[in-house]
Formats: sequence, structure tokens, C-alpha cells
Amino acid sequence: MATEGPRRRRDVSHSSDAASHSAAPSPAPPVEGASLVSFAAPAGFDFTGYMRRLCQDITVRLPEFRHIDMSRVALRGCQTRRAGRYGVQASLTPMRFKDGAVQTIRRGRPYRVRPIHDRAGREMLYLLSFYLPRFLDLSYDEKLATVCHELWHIGPTFNGDIRRHEHGRCYAHGPSEKQFHAAMHVLAQRWLALDPPAELHALLRHNFQAIRGRHGAVLAARLPTPRLIPVPAPNAAQN
Repeated sequence: MATEGPRRRRDVSHSSDAASHSAAPSPAPPVEGASLVSFAAPAGFDFTGYMRRLCQDITVRLPEFRHIDMSRVALRGCQTRRAGRYGVQASLTPMRFKDGAVQTIRRGRPYRVRPIHDRAGREMLYLLSFYLPRFLDLSYDEKLATVCHELWHIGPTFNGDIRRHEHGRCYAHGPSEKQFHAAMHVLAQRWLALDPPAELHALLRHNFQAIRGRHGAVLAARLPTPRLIPVPAPNAAQN
């Protein structure tokens, strides 16, 4: 994972660049991962803080998500290049490989994902990304279903790997992504039926422009896009 140094709050209201996911090996030497240390933020709507509180409540109230420890899940906001609802709204990136393996072999060489750590030095197991303004321009129900959709991808053993369905190449969503997402709508409505505090979700009834108009800016944490880095040979590590 390419490092960008300490975590910063970024106003995504005006910038036009976007981070893109990549699983290609990086030629950069293996170094320590990014930090989640926060700096003082300017006034505005703290999007990632808001989404973390929402996700935390969902994982507490719904038994399907109680295996998730949100303190080991990093959250970020990514700027979309184009306006409009079509495209990626959110994504869940595992920081480990199948069955929680720390390393994988590519082209005969061992690689790992460049780690992300929190302020206490704990390594994050997942990176949850929301693409703005696209995510906030979804309908209220679709926003909540999208959150459940991404949380569902977190593996049931919470080992850094995703939940894998037994359907070959369709292991992420099963044989029908449409049916999968419909089930996420059901989970979202079940969560709402448990009467969570309104402040956790009421703001999601508004779109990006309305939230920005109300708060002056939409702020999101910046974190690097996951990349693979080579694992040094034992002799090289000793030298």
C-alpha cells in the first residue's frame, strides 16, 4: 500500500482527483505502513467519523455483523472524477489474503499488502472506502443497503480476508449480485426496525450538495490505496 504519511482530513467538496484501487505489485521497497494519526480538522461535516459511528451501531445491533471489530477497520473518503450515480459507490478492501494469510506469491516472489496502523500501532485488517459525492447522492435506502453490502464482505472469522461464497469466480457475491444486494436492503431495514438513534442516519436522507450547504464542507480521511509490496528475503532483512 503506497504511503501518504499521517492521516489528514480532506475537503472533498471541490477537488477533482480520485484514488483508484490497485492490486499490482509495487516496485517501491517495503516500508512501514500509513498511520491513522489525525490532525486538527477545519470546520465542516466529518464524513468518515459519521460513517464510523453508523457502521459501529450496525455491527452491534445486527447479529450478522457482530464478528466485526470496527476498531480494526480503516475508513476513508475518495473523490470521484465524474459526477453522477453510476460507478463505484463504496468498496471493502481486505488487508490480508485468502484464509487470512499475510503473504501471497506473485511471479515467484512473496508479497504482502503495505499495512495501515492506528495511533496505538494496531494493524488494520480492512479498508472501507466511500466514493464522494457519488455515495451521498444515492437514495437514503440505497445508502444504508450499500453500507450493509460492504460490511457483509468482511470475513466471518475477521481475519483480514473477505467472506467467500462457494461459487467459483463469483465468490464475493454468490451467483447473483442483484439478489445479494436485495438481501442487504432487508438487513438495512431490519437495522432501522431496531430503532437506532436518528442522529446516526438522518443526515443520509440528504445528498452531497445539501450536506455541504449545511456544513460548509464535507471532510473525509485520506488513506493510501492498498498495494502489494515485496517481502524482503531473510538475508536482506538481517543486513
